[in-house]
Amino acid sequence: MQVYNTLTRKLEFFQPLEKGHVRMYCCGPTVYNYAHIGNLRAFTFYDIVKRTFEHKGYKLNFVMNLTDVDDKTIRDSQAAHVPLKEFTEKYTKCFFEDIETLNIQKAGLYTKATEYIPQMVDLVKRLMNIGLAYKGADGSIYYKISRFPEYGKLSHMDITQLKVGASGRMNADEYSKEQAADFALWKAWGPEDGDVFWETELGKGRPGWHLECSVMAMKNLGETIDVHCGGIDLMFPHHENEIAQSEGATGKQFSKYWLHNGHIMVDGQKMSKSSGNFYVLSDILKKGYKPEAIRYLFVAAHYREQVNLTFHGLDSAQSSVNRIFEFMRNLELVKNEFNNPDVKQLIEEAKNRFDMSLENDFNTPQALSAMFDLIKAINILMGENNLGVDNARDVRKAMYDFDEVLGLLKFMEQKQQKQLSLSKEEIESLIEQRNQARKEKDFAKSDEIRNNLKEKGILLDDTKDGTIWKIA
Repeated sequence: MQVYNTLTRKLEFFQPLEKGHVRMYCCGPTVYNYAHIGNLRAFTFYDIVKRTFEHKGYKLNFVMNLTDVDDKTIRDSQAAHVPLKEFTEKYTKCFFEDIETLNIQKAGLYTKATEYIPQMVDLVKRLMNIGLAYKGADGSIYYKISRFPEYGKLSHMDITQLKVGASGRMNADEYSKEQAADFALWKAWGPEDGDVFWETELGKGRPGWHLECSVMAMKNLGETIDVHCGGIDLMFPHHENEIAQSEGATGKQFSKYWLHNGHIMVDGQKMSKSSGNFYVLSDILKKGYKPEAIRYLFVAAHYREQVNLTFHGLDSAQSSVNRIFEFMRNLELVKNEFNNPDVKQLIEEAKNRFDMSLENDFNTPQALSAMFDLIKAINILMGENNLGVDNARDVRKAMYDFDEVLGLLKFMEQKQQKQLSLSKEEIESLIEQRNQARKEKDFAKSDEIRNNLKEKGILLDDTKDGTIWKIA
């Protein structure tokens, strides 16, 4: 298995620290608002990585943080006149609802920053004791990047060009490479923080955003982890600072592999509220698009590529998903007792291509291509009435094997459960009654049965091989 390591800017063979065991940390949401579609693209990427490792048989320890204290959460909770904990709990709940809607599997552990303050204090003290951190005149404690020669190795920055020391400190959580300087580990309390502070040995204050992830990752996964995931926008300064803090304190490599997903664009433009193209999940669902189309759009692009969200693209994604769902439905209708011996080879070839695609840096577009080639080949056999019941069962099993990673068929099952007020047996009994009515030229009864089924979300299609049904 090969993965693209942002640290080295190349594909590398994946070798975890412990054979068969992966320790993975992914940057989760800052719970100050609804997750936007760029966030959801990242969370879908994490899901693909998680599912792929598990599909390949790895034992996975997957930790994701919930940033419930930082500049944004404090700013917006105060603007809303709501206590920080109550404010962040609201958006934490929304986050879990959104990932459930997109069939994103949960991490093994979610960590809240506010629950790790003592460990954060310990790490800052450790950095101060070895001369990598100092207290500024403003009372905040800063990381001295000039004392960490490898600073910039993830984002490929030249540390000699950075501002350092008293003239170049950065207290804000987010900033650009041009503003790079000593960054805040612990922020001294100021009136703008209101009642958000902790009384500690470091003084009255709160942790810096970058400090939080270092602590939560190392506390739960160890001082060296296998995989760290995040959006490309987090590479600097957040991930760069995580490395400096963690490796500066331990003297050990923080993460062997760094995986970053690409940005999302909307109609070819950067997403922003000022441009009127800023979307959260509910915005898209209200336009009539289904969750499976959104998930498919993300999965159909390689994770390192930019995704351009367009409504035409969502329409195409829905068509592709519908094609998968209809294929699964048609497999259930196969009645032929004859079994084609060539089907086994078609399945094996598709599964091999699918797995090789995922092993090539989680290449989901190639994996989808392998699956659709199988669908095309089996559709031809079904059209020729050259597919047997056992063949159909084996193909369905292969499709569910693919879906361990893709996560699309659950939407079909949910749709069936929601729309079907009749059992499969009841539907087929009504179709049989309709066929009998047609033989007897009782077209009024035939039409009545068709219309009744349509009202219940069941569409009929009369083909040369008989009547087949599907969910509307």
